[in-house]
Amino acid sequence: MRKLLVISGIPIDDLNMDEALDRLETFVNIGRATGKTHQIATINADFIVKSLDDPELRYLLQEADMATADGMPLVWGARMLGVPLEGRVTGADLVPALAQRSAQRGFSLYLLGAAPGVAALAGELLQAQCPGLKIVGAVSPPYSSVLETDPAVLEDIKKAKPDILLVAFGNPKQEKWIGMYGRELGVPVMIGVGGTLDFIAGKTRRAPEWMQKTGLEWVYRLVQEPGRLWKRYVHDLSGFSSFFLRQWWAMRQGRTIETILPSTEMIQVENTVILSPQGRLDLNNYGSFAEKAQQAVATGRQVIINMSSLTFLDSAAIGLFVGLTKSARDHGQELWLAGIPEPIMKTLTLLRLHNFFAIVPDVDSGFAAQKTRTTAPTSEPQGKWTITQIPHRLDATTAAEVIEAGKLSLQQNPYLVLDFSQTVFLASAGLAAIAQLNRLAQESGGEVRVAGCSAEVMRTLELVRFDRVVPLYEDVAAALA
Repeated sequence: MRKLLVISGIPIDDLNMDEALDRLETFVNIGRATGKTHQIATINADFIVKSLDDPELRYLLQEADMATADGMPLVWGARMLGVPLEGRVTGADLVPALAQRSAQRGFSLYLLGAAPGVAALAGELLQAQCPGLKIVGAVSPPYSSVLETDPAVLEDIKKAKPDILLVAFGNPKQEKWIGMYGRELGVPVMIGVGGTLDFIAGKTRRAPEWMQKTGLEWVYRLVQEPGRLWKRYVHDLSGFSSFFLRQWWAMRQGRTIETILPSTEMIQVENTVILSPQGRLDLNNYGSFAEKAQQAVATGRQVIINMSSLTFLDSAAIGLFVGLTKSARDHGQELWLAGIPEPIMKTLTLLRLHNFFAIVPDVDSGFAAQKTRTTAPTSEPQGKWTITQIPHRLDATTAAEVIEAGKLSLQQNPYLVLDFSQTVFLASAGLAAIAQLNRLAQESGGEVRVAGCSAEVMRTLELVRFDRVVPLYEDVAAALA
């Protein structure tokens, strides 16, 4: 079971380098056996600050299969929250260590991104350092947006069939790129590595080890590239600090120790397991509840957690709920959080996790939601238009179904309204799906309109100026007018 803690809204895996390598080895073996893909991120303060204004990036980081603490501010933040991390696992340290492990285990690597020639040079140096390492591709393609990736690059990766894909496009592009194309590529492990290939190739120098351990690596890099980095560092420091302090203040109860251990009731109703934890859950006492919850999720049944009797969750306990939710979704199920007390709900909202979780007012609503929520889009005609209801999440897992449903509707009627009123998350794959349907509608002399977007979905559209692609409306009624 993953040991996670949430810092400024992003779940971080609490592990050291050896544990990270063991986890990645397991992911490769799972991917080889089942075709499952795993997205890995190495998180620093810049990631967190960008995620505050980028709902797609935030969701991808929250959904990551493994997220390590790359930056010292995360290590310091964890200590302030009373949940210290095992250590710092940076991308610059992880990749060489992973190359060594891959050479030992016979895993193959594909290097993608960085400046022209850098990926190839980094691959050659890794092979020199790790005898027997298999590099099956090293490509530095010309710049393009996530939506405009050269199909030849994707085909080359598919043909190479690597076990591990290292993507060096920089954040947030590399995370969004993996989120959009990962399922199509079918690579077991995909890691956004940022500037790591530049370090390996010697294009950028790393700080001395003592500066890395004391958290002064940023000073070394700032001296190297003051013109490029000083504004970013000031922005990241102020943005991360201000948001983290809000979390610290909201969770300051975490400094107290509860002597009474929490209890958990568990019952099964037909195909649903209901867990009812009581009291305070934190790093020191959540073990019994975590074991029962993980057992419930592993059964493949629907799980409802009645949280009405909980009084407090620390950062590690919130991380536990993130891990349980991710595990349930990996099993093709959903985990419902019911009856969340107002103080805990305020914390989840502050941490931007209220849309990540499936939240219902009470247990009865959880049973009802199981019957009504669907990932499949639905369509119905209304006058001149056909209205297609977009699912809860429009990402790489649902985009193909939306495209197919839209195509069927457009074959009968070229005027289509996409209703986003039930959608909480829109990814790059979803943007590509909308663009494709809009193009098909225009080819038939029709039109696609987008309606009912939440604030976060609207922000995703604004970041790529999608209002220039399709017209946006407040709700379906306005789109039909």
